[in-house]
Amino acid sequence: MPDPGPSPQQPGPPAPAARFGAPALADALAPVHAPAGPAVGAGRVLPTRPVRPFGTAPVAEAAAPEPVAVLPGNAAGAHAADALLRILRGPSGLGTVGLHWARSEEPPAAPQPPAAPEPAAARPIPGLYHHPVAEPDPVRVEELSRRIKAWAVDEVQAFPPEWEDRFDGFSVSRYMVACHPDAPTMDHLMLAARLMVAENVVDDAYCEDGATTPDVGGRLLLAHTALDPVHTTKEYQPAWEESLSSDAARRSYRSAMEYFTAAATPSQADRFRHDMARLHLGYLAEASWDETEYVPEVWEYLAMRQFNNFRPCPTITDTVGGYELPAELHALPAMQRVIALAGNATTLSNDLYSYMKELKSPGKHLNLPVVIAEKEGLSDKEAYLKAVEVHNDLMHEFEAESAALAAACPDPRVARFLKGVAAWVDGNHYWHASNTYRYTLPDFW
Repeated sequence: MPDPGPSPQQPGPPAPAARFGAPALADALAPVHAPAGPAVGAGRVLPTRPVRPFGTAPVAEAAAPEPVAVLPGNAAGAHAADALLRILRGPSGLGTVGLHWARSEEPPAAPQPPAAPEPAAARPIPGLYHHPVAEPDPVRVEELSRRIKAWAVDEVQAFPPEWEDRFDGFSVSRYMVACHPDAPTMDHLMLAARLMVAENVVDDAYCEDGATTPDVGGRLLLAHTALDPVHTTKEYQPAWEESLSSDAARRSYRSAMEYFTAAATPSQADRFRHDMARLHLGYLAEASWDETEYVPEVWEYLAMRQFNNFRPCPTITDTVGGYELPAELHALPAMQRVIALAGNATTLSNDLYSYMKELKSPGKHLNLPVVIAEKEGLSDKEAYLKAVEVHNDLMHEFEAESAALAAACPDPRVARFLKGVAAWVDGNHYWHASNTYRYTLPDFW
């Protein structure tokens, strides 16, 4: 799991992070980063299946937008994609400067909205491609902080007393409010917060800073059964059920998943289980390389990071947003590519922000700059700056592919989901850039 690092909570209203849509979708996809209290609206709500079972009143459906007309030819595609990005970025300040278009013709120049100011707490890596967001809403942050700590301490005993400072510093509430600006209620935000805490408990307990042991594979498999239940005989079922309370990792996974499945559709829950299996596979690859002191080739490391990455977090953006992207749309190869690119880019951002921290950890901690330096014979500075370029290339691909998908698939749920993934990418970067509890930047500039 990427190693996130916390920082003090900061006040301020959230900012829009809209990206993809079309002229006919502009009204339905109004920016979702509006200042919010415990329950927040998100403009006109798309006609989607609401998440249950929080007892909230049904939201009136909006009129379905007109289909997007995509004209044939490269030039038409360029015009459509450019319009999509401009409209859904809107007045949010998330401009498209630096976007690399994967096509033979460049889109015509168009006026861009003014850039949102970088939050005072943010210290972004120089040259790292990102979009600023404003500070998360302090009302939501404070309430979510109270709720998630009560769950972690009272319900699942997620960490020992001596880790309380680490938990507080992690600042998961500020993280989740920034990443899920369209969550309609605090209950929806809690879905994401519990899963984020549980994933990091597993990572800390089984995989990080000397926690890895030769039996990590077996431990991860048994922890995964808290997400994906064992179906066995009546004789052996009780023993498995008892095992789910045996350590903090399994307690956290089981409780977080119970809340999630109560709110999600079966399809959304199964999608999440699949992405968590991917994550655990990546954990195992990294653990095996650590055990054998193997330094992978750069392409091998990037392949591992496609599995050991943030993907499970943005994949639940629709559940947390209170709607569903149907399975047949989520499974589209183009959608899967967009989600993979988002996970890969955000995970490499984590590599870059946690670089100094990992240099101080025991042994050799693999991250992209370390692998590039060793395998390509570059200095630490050269390798780090090249890793920034790799991240930026993935971000540009993510944005171009998202725009193309939104243009090609006019279903409003696709545009809304892409917008939610984009908001997650931006919120994730904001949280890393503003972390002062663990993260410092190298002196390479």
